[in-house]
Formats: sequence, structure tokens, C-alpha cells
Amino acid sequence: MKLIKTLKHNNTIFALLLSSILLVSCNGYLDVDTDTDNPTIAPLNYLLTSTQVALGKTTGFQDYSGDVLQVYTHQMTVKEEQDQYGTKVNNITVQNDWDNSYLTLTDIESLIKQSSESGDLIYLGIAQLEKAYLMSVAVDLWGDVPYSEATKLKVGTVGPKFDDQKEIYKSILTLIETAKTNLKTNTGLKPSADDLFYGGDTVKWIRFANTFKLKLYNQMRLSSEFDQTGFNALIAENNFFTSIDDDFQFLHTGNSSPSDERNTLFLESYNSSQFTTYMSPWFYEIMMGMNPNIHNGNKDPRISYYFFKQLTAGQFPPDLGDTNTGNPKADYWDKTTGFFSIRFGSQGPWSSFSTENSNTYPGIFPCGGRYDDGNGGVADVDSGTGIAPHRILTYDEFLYIQAELIQAGKLTGNVTTKLQQAMQASFAKVDQVVANSGTKQTGIPKLVGSSNVTTFINKIITEFTAVNSTKKLEIIMTQKWVATFGDPMDQYTDYRRTGFPILANPNSTSKEYQLNNGDGFPIDDSETVLKNPYQLSLYWPLSELNLNKNAPAQKNPATYKIFWDN
Repeated sequence: MKLIKTLKHNNTIFALLLSSILLVSCNGYLDVDTDTDNPTIAPLNYLLTSTQVALGKTTGFQDYSGDVLQVYTHQMTVKEEQDQYGTKVNNITVQNDWDNSYLTLTDIESLIKQSSESGDLIYLGIAQLEKAYLMSVAVDLWGDVPYSEATKLKVGTVGPKFDDQKEIYKSILTLIETAKTNLKTNTGLKPSADDLFYGGDTVKWIRFANTFKLKLYNQMRLSSEFDQTGFNALIAENNFFTSIDDDFQFLHTGNSSPSDERNTLFLESYNSSQFTTYMSPWFYEIMMGMNPNIHNGNKDPRISYYFFKQLTAGQFPPDLGDTNTGNPKADYWDKTTGFFSIRFGSQGPWSSFSTENSNTYPGIFPCGGRYDDGNGGVADVDSGTGIAPHRILTYDEFLYIQAELIQAGKLTGNVTTKLQQAMQASFAKVDQVVANSGTKQTGIPKLVGSSNVTTFINKIITEFTAVNSTKKLEIIMTQKWVATFGDPMDQYTDYRRTGFPILANPNSTSKEYQLNNGDGFPIDDSETVLKNPYQLSLYWPLSELNLNKNAPAQKNPATYKIFWDN
């Protein structure tokens, strides 16, 4: 199925490859044309937009590694190889992310070179921050990767060495400071509409630089590479995100032609010829307050914004359900709400059947899908707009990072207050995404200021104040996990370095799922299995190892850790 999906959407890959070929060319556009009215290199504004479009695809859904990470963070389930942590060495979506990363890096390096030579230091600073972000993701996914010798084909480097991941992180931290210096000069051409993230606003770019650097320090906080002096200087500078208006995100539109600009999770779910992405029952039960170990009895008000249920409460599943016997033939079905899905690692008798008319879809918040008004209905491409941002680093995430640092003793402040602020910002973010979604649905209530939200947050705070420090960290990371639904990259990193949130475990000796419809057909946890260990990093793509003579031997992703993983 992944190969089919990749072929179906290969226009995106082709466009990136073509863009890279054009932009990497020594002489730019047509090197036989010496007409001074026509440039021989790509203009800075074209380069900037091109790199940002490609950056927005990094770890995305549909054809990129978000398809793997969404399962590894247990917010979605699939019947493909990602299930049971079974991603293989030749996984196409992972290969696509690797290719996209280095094609994009090539274009970024062109932007860096040209803006440096022309003295356009705002463009230079933005390009350096793009490079820093892109390479931090590469390290967080793969560990050691080509860096210092990457994109050096023009000078004869056909087999770039794999640099030590720790050294790459050090270089990234330095590059962020260099970028800030260039941005502060306010020198040269000034981006505007060609800057898809901040419209050329250098104040916001510098806030992003500092917030991004804080994120990296937080990831490194348990490693020997943590730089306390640098961290202290960053905190003293105190110039971070101030509101959700500072969010670093790629804004998708509703355009479907000539290229499809809609949210890729929307396309994965609502515009797919075959349903392959299911909503995780584990995630659902935690949000419903059904999990006995966290947030028990505290239903999350975001459920209707996160999930769209085709079935109404009490509606019998139409695809496989046997009305004569009352057997719904469902791998996971909550009769009280209509939520319908499959479990992680399921070997149950109904997990592989087509249930197109019963499945629950991602809702309006993560992907611009449909808000669940409780009336059910068919989910198709006309059910939503696909207008929802790819949230990369947001204000609410920044507040959760601060809460974690306070809890860990790395930052001063009141952790309870900071957690409360983070949750409030998370609900405000949902309202913002809905307001900007272009939905034709009416009557979608705002979350901020509602009594349901106030009650929910107060219960979380009560739970938080009553537990020990380890449980406090679990609550912070669980709420961050819920808030960042649709952005699995940071969730994958957070789980590997903290062990939270607690994920579904088919090998658990205790009851894994709590749902019981009382219909004589209860969920059987013994039908779920786990045959593979958790992958602590992703396989290096086979194509790189086969073609690069300086590449290392293939890793064991179950034992190969990223350096900050403790």
C-alpha cells in the first residue's frame, strides 16, 4: 500500500527532485543564456519559498515518516508494517524523508551561499535557521548522518561521511546564534510573502530561534552534552514565543490544483482510495478518561475536535455487524459514542476487514477534517477543507517545555502554574485552527472560556498536585502529547527521552483496554500481540548505504540510541 501511495503522489517527489536539479546546477537557469536581463541563478525569494515548502513536508504524513511516527506515538493505528514497531529497512516513507531532507539541504545551502555573497543577511539568517531545524530532525530520527560533507557533489564528494550526532548538535546550536546575529543586522533585501512562515518578520524569527534552541537544550538536559552556561545565557536573554501568533507552522491551504496544498493527514485520511489510518483506541481511552492510571474520569473537551465519528451513539456498525446475533464484528467499537477503530498489534478476527462506513476519522483540529457534532455521516473528501497547519513548534509546546524544565529543576518557576498556562494555550490553539479552517459547519463551539474546559483543567491540576515527581512528569508529557496531536515528530522524541506518555502494550499483564459495551462481545486483549522491540531510531535508508562508500554498517534500531536518549 505504501508503494501504491507513493506512486500515486509521486508528483510531489518529482517536483522536489526537479527543483533540486535546477537549483543545484552550477549555472542556474540556462547556462547558455548570457542575457543580462535573465538571471543565471535562482532569485533569493524563489529559493526561500522552495526551501520552506520542502521544510513543511519534513516528517509529514502520506508519503513521509509521519506515517510511521503516528503509530510509534500511539495516536493512530494501521495494518501496515509500522504496526508492532515493524518498520523495515526499505520503508519508502522513511526513504522519502531522507531524500527530502538532503534535497532541501542542498537548496538551503544555495540560499546560504547566494545571500552571503550578496550581503542579504536576513535571507542568510532565515536559511541558517532552516538548516539548523532540518538537521536537528535528521539527528533525532537517524543519529549519525552526513552533515559537514553533505551537498558537496560539485567539489567531488560523492560519498559524504556520517558525522557524529553530538558534533552536529553542537554545530546546530552555534548556527542558531550565527543566524540571530545576521537577522539582527536588518541588512539587505527583506523577505515578505516569499517567507511562508513569518512574512519576513525578523522579530518573530529571532523568537523562534530562541524557542527552538530551548527545545534542543531540553532534549539534551540528561546528556553529558548539556551546556549549562549556554542554557543560562539563553534564559537570561528571555526572548521566546509570547503567544500562539508566534507559532512556527506551515500553513496549508484548500487548493487542490495544480498542486494539492491541503494538510497531508487530511489527504491520507479523507482523500485516500483505501482507508489505512485508524484512530488509536489507546489515545481515545485516555482522552475519554477511561484509563485507570491517568486522568481517570476526566473527559477531554477536545474529543469532538480531534475525532470525527461516522457512527452515532448506539448505531450498530453497518459494515460487518451481524444484527441477528448482535455481534458487531468490531476490533474496537464504543457503542456509547460511535467510536470505531482497530487496536495496536491486533490479531483479532475483524481487524483486517474493510469497514469504510464505520471507521472514525481524524477531526477538524489535526487536519482540517470534520468537527463531530454527534450526527454521524459519511466521511469523504467533501467532509472537510484540509486547511489545518503542520504545527512544527508552537507556543503551547513551548510552555510544556518550560513546565518540564521547571519540574526537572533546570528552570525556576511554579510548575503547576506553567502546566495550567500550557493547557490553556492548547485549547486556544484548537480554537484558532478551527477559526482559520474555512469550514462550512456552523455552531462549532469555542473551547476557551467554556465551563467544560475550566472543569477539565482544574481536575488535571488537582490530579497533578496530589502525585509524586515522576507522575508529575508523566502528566506534563501526556498533556503535551495530547496537545500536539498531528505532529508526531516531537512526540517520538519526547517518548524516547522521558518514557512518557505510557503507550499501549499488548504484552501487558494488566487489562490493556477498559471498554466493555456490555453486549456479550467484550474486547479480548489476548488478541493483541507485540513481536518487535521499540525502535529507538529509524533505519538508515538502504539506498544511502549501498551507494555511499563512507556509510556505516546498518544499525539495529532497537538498540541504536540518539545521544540524548536516557
